[in-house]
Amino acid sequence: MLVFDGDCGFCTSSARWIERRLPADARVEPWQSIDLKELGLTETDVLMAAYWVGDDGRVHRGHRGIGRSLIAAGGAWKVVGWALIVPPISWFARLGYAVIAKYRYKLPGATDACRLPT
Repeated sequence: MLVFDGDCGFCTSSARWIERRLPADARVEPWQSIDLKELGLTETDVLMAAYWVGDDGRVHRGHRGIGRSLIAAGGAWKVVGWALIVPPISWFARLGYAVIAKYRYKLPGATDACRLPT
């Protein structure tokens, strides 16, 4: 399951993009509609990053979460997903994710609700 910020337009459009590529049994849910405690997450966690929760219950944050969701999508996206979580590309993916998360309120489809808490 991909957990994202449903109040953020950029996050929502990104989540819907990956949802169209995931298998039917994979879930894409805004954190506002699920029981975070059940997943071992807090509101602070999900305000700062997206998460992938695997079938095994393991939780992957940020660029690793996005990588895992792409791996689950399969096909050529699987290769991209692995690249995002394996060094040395993962080092850049981590930095890129942090920059995108910080400035997501300036990206297409975003609103002030997309701002990260300070």
